[in-house]
Amino acid sequence: MFRRRTSLSLSAAVAVLVAAPLLTACGSEAHPGAAAVVGGERITMGQVQSQVRAVRAAQNESDRSAELIRNTEQLTRGTVSSLVFERVLERAAEDAGVTVNRGEIQRAREEAERNVGGPEELEAMMLQQRAVAPDEIDRAVRSQLLVQKLAEKLGANLQTPQGQQEITQALAEASEELDVTVNPRFGAWDDKQITLADTKEPWIRNVSNPDPQQPA
Repeated sequence: MFRRRTSLSLSAAVAVLVAAPLLTACGSEAHPGAAAVVGGERITMGQVQSQVRAVRAAQNESDRSAELIRNTEQLTRGTVSSLVFERVLERAAEDAGVTVNRGEIQRAREEAERNVGGPEELEAMMLQQRAVAPDEIDRAVRSQLLVQKLAEKLGANLQTPQGQQEITQALAEASEELDVTVNPRFGAWDDKQITLADTKEPWIRNVSNPDPQQPA
């Protein structure tokens, strides 16, 4: 099942998409217009906002729009974390000689669609569980495959704490190589945890047990 594999690969390796309560500090003067700088390359606020708009548009078209939006109040910060992680993963895969081609992505997506009941069902699941817009599903599948292949290359069993630590270490080393800096309004990047530091709560709230008292 796609759901099981997603949990096993991405979530078990590291907490990829996490964020603390929304911040209101001004942006970084050192990198104006940048949400983050990874390996000397900027992730612009425009890139972040484009993904956020795509997710919000998809959520607004859902018959559960209010719930989906409520459960992703920290979407912008979560998107920054996701985009940085994606580049760290790319470096770790490159260092290990791991690649994923278009055919593999297509086959994995088709298998996922079969497992969940069809393309529309996959889109709905990805939007609800990972706040991924329909047009970004292939990218999410690619990241999943990279994690799986990286684990295989390292001989890491992601179902075990030791295996999870092995791949986290590989990602941490790649993160340090890239010298990640993040706009202060979103926090600071933690090379060891491969996520934004000082995380207090998941940026996608638990839909099955939302806490109405939890601060935004």
